[in-house]
Amino acid sequence: MIRALLAALLLTSPAFAADMSVFVRNKRSDGVALELFSRDSGKVWPGDGKVYLIRPKARKSVPISCDNGERICWGAWVVGDDQVSAGVGPDNDQPCDTCCFICTEHSTETVDLAE
Repeated sequence: MIRALLAALLLTSPAFAADMSVFVRNKRSDGVALELFSRDSGKVWPGDGKVYLIRPKARKSVPISCDNGERICWGAWVVGDDQVSAGVGPDNDQPCDTCCFICTEHSTETVDLAE
């Protein structure tokens, strides 16, 4: 009985927050906007209608706080022209097999934005 209770507690315990970084390398000759979207909780980073702006040929490290194990996808687009997009796009509605990662405490995920 006690084992069953302990197992139930472990399975229902809330996920804990994890701090990680997303390292973005913009290899494009255009500036890009980027957002991160949770597939599990609906959170968006940076949120509040803002985006991360990455200059042409620039690199940027973006710290985020997410739930450990949460699936996060990125969407990017050319600043001023969201028809030119990558990942899941500006509206998080494009299919993408390689633009998602799992939130893991003290880790860094790299996003390469090619020309």
